[in-house]
Amino acid sequence: VQLVESGGGLVQAGGSLRLSCTASGSIYSINSMGWYRRTPGKQLELVATITSAGRTNYADSVKGRFTIYRDSPENTVILQMNSLKPENTAVYYCNSDSELLNSDSADAWGQGTQVTVSS
Repeated sequence: VQLVESGGGLVQAGGSLRLSCTASGSIYSINSMGWYRRTPGKQLELVATITSAGRTNYADSVKGRFTIYRDSPENTVILQMNSLKPENTAVYYCNSDSELLNSDSADAWGQGTQVTVSS
């Protein structure tokens, strides 16, 4: 499974960014997709996830400001980030949990996209 991310960048506090991630490969079905982030010296932390049934989960710190949803083309997930704060600065990674055509499971990660929020 390959994940291609886009949409990171530099924005002022209070602004918005939209991250996109598309999965490709020998995928039979995707169980869930999500976004995680890492800042220097900190562990990888969950930002938001969405299941194939549309169930979402958010970190408490982003609830009400970030929205995750599935979009076209197929196997694409979007993270809409509004009211950004400097503490949201991090490298954001896309993740997918999928079942492959050969019945194996795959946990895949994107290459990461930098989000920088200036004060």
